[in-house]
Amino acid sequence: MLHIENVSKQFNDVNALNNVSFDVPTGQIIGLIGQNGAGKSTTFHSILNFIKYDGKITLDNQPIDQNKLEVIGYLPEERGLLTDLTIKEQVIYFAELKGCSKKNILKVLPDWMEKFEVKGNLKTKIKNLSKGNQQKVQLICTLIHKPKFIILDEPFSGLDPVNADLLMQAIFEAKADGASIIFSSHNMANFEEVCDNLVMLKNGRVVLNGTIEEVKGQFKKDHIYVKTPMDIEQLNNLKHIIHVSKISSNRYLLKIDDENAGREIFNQISHGEYLEEFSQQAPSLDDIFRREVLNHE
Repeated sequence: MLHIENVSKQFNDVNALNNVSFDVPTGQIIGLIGQNGAGKSTTFHSILNFIKYDGKITLDNQPIDQNKLEVIGYLPEERGLLTDLTIKEQVIYFAELKGCSKKNILKVLPDWMEKFEVKGNLKTKIKNLSKGNQQKVQLICTLIHKPKFIILDEPFSGLDPVNADLLMQAIFEAKADGASIIFSSHNMANFEEVCDNLVMLKNGRVVLNGTIEEVKGQFKKDHIYVKTPMDIEQLNNLKHIIHVSKISSNRYLLKIDDENAGREIFNQISHGEYLEEFSQQAPSLDDIFRREVLNHE
């Protein structure tokens, strides 16, 4: 388990991290969310000892020294492949930095190439790969040594839906093998699909921490998804409606002023008739993110 306790970091007059505390339990996936400059990358760099910080960070109750770094896989937001190397040379280079033998890596590398559907062979130079395939190679470099703890900084960036699914499967496989994983993303759907827990940073502080359900449970159920032949003007004229958004034909999102008004709104729309859809929910992670950004300026 990774344990982060009261970690702070200041760059000149900027408080990049301010008493940040959270855990990444063994075999769980934690999503780290926050707008640009919130402190996500600084958190990752602190875990990896790239920078000095105040506070405490341990992995399996031990400080993170060079030995611990060998069991960590890290995919940086800024990709860092050596483009004149071949795929084989690149993967071996990074794997040997993690204490792996060339012989063992060459045994499993073809399977990883197949798993990620890399368009190229072991002798293909990195510079001759597309950006998407370069990213796949860097993901292989991150995961091939079977790390116990994995940091993925914007891993889905630049991946199309098919390749994003391949990455998700690799993340789930690493979790099934007992790895602890923390990742950042600007796509809230990735957190919904992957995370056990969510940590949100704002201006270097933790403002939300919990499961998706726990995080959503902190907010009122003021969103209603409904399918109805009524139009936007008619819906806007109903009691308790703050805003109406059209999602698709006859399907709308209603934002309401009182979560206890759901039954009244249902009766106003249905008039006792069947409704194909009427679902009252807490706000989406996208909406929660926007609210927290505005509320913690």
